[in-house]
This record gives sequence, structure tokens and C-alpha cells, in this order.
Amino acid sequence: MTLSFRRNVLKTLCAAAVGTLLIAGAAHAQSNGVLRVSAIPDESPTELQRKFKPLGDYLAKATGLKVEFTPVTDYAASVEGLVNRKIDMVWFGGFTFVQANVRSKGQVTPLVQRVEDEKFRSVFITTVPTINKLEDLKGKTLAFGSESSTSGHLMPRSFLLGAKINPDTDLKRIAFSGAHDATVAAVAGGKVDAGALNISVWEKLVEAKKVDPKQVRVFYTTPGYFDYNWTVRTDMDPALKKKITDAFLALDDSTPQGKEILELQRATRFVPTKTANYGAIEAAAKNAGLLK
Repeated sequence: MTLSFRRNVLKTLCAAAVGTLLIAGAAHAQSNGVLRVSAIPDESPTELQRKFKPLGDYLAKATGLKVEFTPVTDYAASVEGLVNRKIDMVWFGGFTFVQANVRSKGQVTPLVQRVEDEKFRSVFITTVPTINKLEDLKGKTLAFGSESSTSGHLMPRSFLLGAKINPDTDLKRIAFSGAHDATVAAVAGGKVDAGALNISVWEKLVEAKKVDPKQVRVFYTTPGYFDYNWTVRTDMDPALKKKITDAFLALDDSTPQGKEILELQRATRFVPTKTANYGAIEAAAKNAGLLK
């Protein structure tokens, strides 16, 4: 046996060992009976936990696994958690999904999205009477949500750039509130002249009377774009992926449980999604200099 032949055999054995470890890691969620779930922190931790509890119970019954919700401190942590196998499934925004897909070299798979996420929108809000269109923001202060938020930063920035307004040079100051509800609070409290956020959170806050739309008003609503989805690692067991997907697709408001879950998720229903749906988000991120 030649030295080069022995080296090739050794390389083959090492590659096989690594592959075995990867497969073992992919099966981890099933082998220990736990499905670890998280979500981007675009709302307060208590609100995210409240919204997820009925869905978690439903998924536990559908998969036969214990479902644990693991909150994360920021958007980047949700990406790293999934890529590094600390989390099995994540509720991503469109941009965070793109980041996870790039970071993992295509090793994450979006399973489902709300039908509302096929044409999601952002709103720009203000208390200033003289702000009535995007161009009126020149020389003013503006709050985005998190830097990694699709609906609270990336897409609002993209539409500003489309209106020939560079937030970094044409505005007096920009700030990052960290979450959609915090953006509303910053505008309502007079800390900034305007803010950009997720339309779904805005409507929820108005319905709950946590903001007075006569004082804080919407002056611009963006065109629609793809946004949120539930994503898993591509190497998750196919049978488990199917159980999760089927469970989401089966949700409807004809049952008390389905009605409660859909209302909390602010969804009419869930539909299948795919990576290609987020091509425009990736292009917008690259154009805005937010994705290398």
C-alpha cells in the first residue's frame, strides 16, 4: 500500500466520520424528544412567549415532541442559533432569513409563511403636521426598529432610497429602537420626528388602544413584499419537516384552537414558501449595503 493511497483512505474515513456526526446532529431534536423553537425579538419577550404558547402546544401534539421556546437577545442570535444547531426552528423576518441562508451557505429551508407575508408592508408614522410624504423627512429625525429587521429597517430604507432620500446623509439623525413597539413609543414620546415599522404590529397596537392614531398617524405605507416565515435547517429529518409543515397548513379558524393560534399569529392562514421568494429581499439588502 503506497503512502498516497493510505492518505486517500484516511481522508475518506475522516470525511465519512464527519458526515456521520452531521447526521447525528441533525437528528438531535428527535433523539432527545425536544423541538427547540425561537423567533426574532421584534416585540417584547413576554409578548412573544404569549403569542407562541398555544402554537407550541399544537406543534407538540402534531410532532410528538416536547416544544421549547427559547427567546434570543437580538436578531443575530436567532441566525446563529439556527446555523449552530442550538435552535431547530425560527420565526424569521425576510431579511433575517436571507442572512441565515447566506451564513449557512444555503443550509436552511423556509417551510411556511402567513398568506399575509406574500404582500407584507411597512408604515411610516409621525406626530409632526408638516410630514406628509417621504420627501418631508429630509432634515428630520427617524427611528427604525432593529438593524436586521426587514419591515422595520431594510425595506423602509429601500423605499427611502427609491425616493432619492439617503437616511444616512439626508436626515438629521436616525436611531434604532430595537423593536416595532419601541419605535411607536419613540415617536409618540417625541424622541424622534418619525418612525418606520411593521404594519401588523401597528394595527395591533391601534386595535389594543395602546396608541392614538389621531396623535400618531401613518403618512406613508410601502408597496408589498415577502416577509416573515418559519425556517428550519435543511438537514432536519424529512418526516419531521413534513409533520411541522402539515400542522401549519392544517390551521384554520373553524376550530377554537385554530382560531386562537391564527389570531395570535395575526394570520388568515399559513401557506408553503420557498427560498426563491426572498430574492428581492436579498437584492434590496445588497443595494442598501446591508448584506455583503
